[in-house]
Amino acid sequence: MTNGTAINIQGLVKHFPMGGSRVEALKGITLGIAEGEFAGLVGPSGSGKTTLLNIIGGLDSPTEGSVEVLGEALAGKSHKELAAMRRDKIGFIFQTFNLLPVYTVFENVEFPLLLLGMGTADRKKAVDEALGWVGISDKTQAKPAMLSGGESQRVAIARAIVKRPSLILADEPTANLDARNSHNIMGILVKLNQEMSTSFLFSTHDEKVMAYLRRTIHLVDGRVDSDRETTPSPPEGQYGAAN
Repeated sequence: MTNGTAINIQGLVKHFPMGGSRVEALKGITLGIAEGEFAGLVGPSGSGKTTLLNIIGGLDSPTEGSVEVLGEALAGKSHKELAAMRRDKIGFIFQTFNLLPVYTVFENVEFPLLLLGMGTADRKKAVDEALGWVGISDKTQAKPAMLSGGESQRVAIARAIVKRPSLILADEPTANLDARNSHNIMGILVKLNQEMSTSFLFSTHDEKVMAYLRRTIHLVDGRVDSDRETTPSPPEGQYGAAN
């Protein structure tokens, strides 16, 4: 990383072709995210927040502008180099969980470590620790079909954090959860941010997520409308085991 900066974006523009014209999804965004931040891109559907998150994660490329993630410029990197960067340094949490249905909970969380070539004993230690962090150690041999929504999202979080990434990108991580599970999941992520110093960037329009953010970046029509530090205000009494 450079000068304590996890993400550095300058003049980012993204166009999508549509018929004979084009749609401007992002319109000249300049933004910096420091190491250890717990920040969110917020705004209505179509504001550009998921597009921006995908570009930061190297899943999409900008039309114009520059993006540096964890001290590395994304421009000019091959698909293989971007995949290696995601594998080594970035964790993703999606609203749809994306668990592998034929694998057990343990195997789903272990999968990123197999890609890293980690040894068997080290993998087991890391997976056990990640499952303990999210409070789901009793489900190691269960298949995803046997899990509730809250449990599935906990497994997805364990998979994202098992390699101790420097940055976690979370796209609507509570979209498929009820209020109680949403607050429990966010409580887990706050704890991980504090204990691991991992940088978090969310894409969300969920007020339950916004209540935990320490920085809120509001997007409107592909532009940054406001960017301010916020005081977390989670409801009391919401923590406990998620179902």
